Amino acid sequence: GTVIPKFVGFCRTTQIFRPFCPFWPQATFKMDGDKDAGATETVRSELEKLKLEEERKKRKEEKAKEKQDKQAKKEAEAAASKEATVPKIALDGEFSSLFGEYVLIQSQKVTGRTWVRVENLTAGDQPVWIRARIHTSRGKGKLCFLVLRQGFATVQAVVSADSVPKEMVKFASSLAKESIVDVLGLVTASPIPVESCSQKSIEVQVQKLYCVNAALPNLPFQLDDASRPDSELDSPEVQLVRVNQDTRLDNRVIDLRTTAKNAIFRLESGVCQLFRDYLTSVGFVEIHTPKLIGGTSEGGSAVFRLKYFDRDACLAQSPQLYKQMAICGDLERVFEIGPVFRAENSNTHRHLCEFTGLDMEMAINEHYYEVLEVLDHLFVYIFENLEARFGRELQAVKQQFPFEPFKFLKPSLRIPFAEGISMLREAGVQVNDFDDLNTAQEKKLGALVREKYNTDFYILDQFPMAIRPFYTMPNPNDIRYSNSYDLFMRGEEITSGAQRLHDPALLEKRAAECGINVATIKSYIDSFKYGAPPHGGAGVGLERVVMLYLGLPNIRNTSMFPRDPMRLTP
Repeated sequence: GTVIPKFVGFCRTTQIFRPFCPFWPQATFKMDGDKDAGATETVRSELEKLKLEEERKKRKEEKAKEKQDKQAKKEAEAAASKEATVPKIALDGEFSSLFGEYVLIQSQKVTGRTWVRVENLTAGDQPVWIRARIHTSRGKGKLCFLVLRQGFATVQAVVSADSVPKEMVKFASSLAKESIVDVLGLVTASPIPVESCSQKSIEVQVQKLYCVNAALPNLPFQLDDASRPDSELDSPEVQLVRVNQDTRLDNRVIDLRTTAKNAIFRLESGVCQLFRDYLTSVGFVEIHTPKLIGGTSEGGSAVFRLKYFDRDACLAQSPQLYKQMAICGDLERVFEIGPVFRAENSNTHRHLCEFTGLDMEMAINEHYYEVLEVLDHLFVYIFENLEARFGRELQAVKQQFPFEPFKFLKPSLRIPFAEGISMLREAGVQVNDFDDLNTAQEKKLGALVREKYNTDFYILDQFPMAIRPFYTMPNPNDIRYSNSYDLFMRGEEITSGAQRLHDPALLEKRAAECGINVATIKSYIDSFKYGAPPHGGAGVGLERVVMLYLGLPNIRNTSMFPRDPMRLTP
């Protein structure tokens, strides 16, 4: 009665039959005298499970690789087929082929071609060369309609099998959007207006077509989607793709190609040009100051600190100290266009950690209003010439971002700070006499000024001394106020300025009171010890000026590659 159970137990323990039968049960008890046998069998079982898992994983990887190899082979065959039908030609190879892809342009040769810009195209009897992007490509039977884009000018081009080989029509239809092409074509009057293009009355009859550089077929987003105004996107009648701000900024190179964004940065360039033109016309000298400095230039905590070899340094919050030192060096009137850094952890529609500063400084004879006169004339000059010189760009922005025309007076309106406070209180806004205005209060005051004076641009004068930088000159009639001012556009501040202290003892005293280590600005204070003229100036934020002039909702629309607390790339 005990022999068979003992034999079965022996077989299960030793697993003697397991090699011949994989379903033989695992050992479930230990042999006498071997306390670790069960643990050993459990470990062995787990190892076998791991081995099986690894084998399954390996087979899965092999299948994936096999699939990948097949796909690669298929793509290679497709590419080879394309190579067989689309010739690779040299830049000057157009006489041996009507269409194809250029070999890589490495400045091998100058062909002598004369290029015509899309915006300058007119109907004529001679073919012209155009280099542009494929904005859209639409094949239709024996025809292919291309929209060629250059900057934000567009024109329709027609590839017809009646005048070129049908393979060329197929080639044109296969070109991916945003590919760069060279086109030789005859510019003719269009039988019907081409409403989708900026050149509405003409079209290009394509004779030769070459791909300079092909774009990937799948773009991060479609330019048409990124170019729609909010009024279309908000319509309940149709569902359209909305390209959000982060997607635009992550792929800024594509976003810049939209008509409105391209126009915005051309306008921004125009503001810099007009700023420079006016100031040089009234005797200003352009300077370039350091952005790596030993101490803070504005005071406060909004400063980026870094190591400069074995010393502490900062990124300049403004060129303020160096503008004043230039005045002390008898340059008399100076300006600068350059980067400004502010370590402000503000994720708002109007703040950036790096922006472009338009700064000016000038010696005065008697009164800081001499500076205000220059600023008044400067901004009127900018506003008038934006309208006169950049009408096409303004219209391009309006198509996507509609805005009301910017209103301003000649001369510009000036309001004392105390009067601005009174206007706010009369409108029911609670505000203290000597507090700085917050964003909501600024906007409210801007609305009140527009309603009362019919202007979007005004100067708020004589700010409280306690809220201005250490180098600001106190008001001689009331030391609670200062000889300082801000300029506003559409209810938001764009410029801060003042008459500066030019007495070294008072400068040193004010710097210490504002918590600035006087030793770090010693060279600045010393420059006033050898005779410094009375002077004043202002600092303007370029991106904010353009944003507000165009009525845009966010400053990231006017900063090409914005830097804010959340963004350091691209």
